[in-house]
Amino acid sequence: MQTPATTPLHIERNVNLRTMNAFALPALATTLVRVDSDAGLRRVIDHAELGRAPKLVLGGGSNIVFTRDPKCVVLKIEVMGRRLLQERADAWIVEAGAGENWHDVVAWTLQQGWPGLENLALIPGTVGAAPVQNIGAYGVELRERFESLDVVDLITGRSATLDVDACHFGYRDSVFKQSLAGKSVITRVRFRLPKPWQPVLGYLELERRMQETGNAQPDAQTVFDWVCAIRRAKLPDPALIGNVGSFFKNPIVSTEQCRDIIGRDPEIVHYLLPDGTVKLAAGWLIDACGWKGKSIGRAGVYEKQALVLVNRGGASGAEVLTLARAIQESVYGRFGIRLEPEPIIV
Repeated sequence: MQTPATTPLHIERNVNLRTMNAFALPALATTLVRVDSDAGLRRVIDHAELGRAPKLVLGGGSNIVFTRDPKCVVLKIEVMGRRLLQERADAWIVEAGAGENWHDVVAWTLQQGWPGLENLALIPGTVGAAPVQNIGAYGVELRERFESLDVVDLITGRSATLDVDACHFGYRDSVFKQSLAGKSVITRVRFRLPKPWQPVLGYLELERRMQETGNAQPDAQTVFDWVCAIRRAKLPDPALIGNVGSFFKNPIVSTEQCRDIIGRDPEIVHYLLPDGTVKLAAGWLIDACGWKGKSIGRAGVYEKQALVLVNRGGASGAEVLTLARAIQESVYGRFGIRLEPEPIIV
């Protein structure tokens, strides 16, 4: 058996990325390297050909829109592993490799008796992508369950551990989409699952489930099941219909802006945030502009949820981008609000 120091790199040439991105968009990677460890990543950095080349980090492909062939080395992150790192009086500290499937890890933590991630069930993608986007759903954001993560610098090959402050989490944002974009790779993530467990049930659709079932004190598994059922009812499965989930961020506006919009559109769905600003439902804005179910070419707006753009079969990245821009112009023209895409556009 070869030792880690002499294990060859997993280099592939002229790889079709259609099956590696959730939108199922065509793109060809001239060079793709599968990375399953920190040491493997350092071998890429030290490699005579690959080391100096620009790089694109690819996890589960659930947050990326390919509009062209990437002109760089694609790093397919496949670092695996799950474990309970520490059990404290106030929390379970759980670690998972960046290549692990996010939903599988959420389900696994519940099976082990470590609740806390159930509201984030069924979000597509990998563990390593979750902090980049600061994923969130049904009243919980990743940063609220975050302990730390490990990264490898793509220039020096040095490893570092970043805590919550160093990650600069924002709404669907982090340091990895800002100053560290393209400069480092997440290899492992640790989560802080607080004790005693308390359900997060303030989201409207979860409140409806409580009323429908008469269960006002659901356990973590029940919340998990409810979230899965809600998501499956309104969001398409990427394995069946190409999509990256929510395509646009929910815009944040001032109370004055919100009052102005309510004056013209009283039914607008909005949520008051703790800092006094207001989050508007981007899906409602798009639907109000008449886009639900519409298409441009082979890219369309999902019939059940206007926030989701879909590949109706054989769509190109250019068609998706044209549709997205048309929606942005519509929403801005009616509401004076610029929608910002969630996924990375390549």
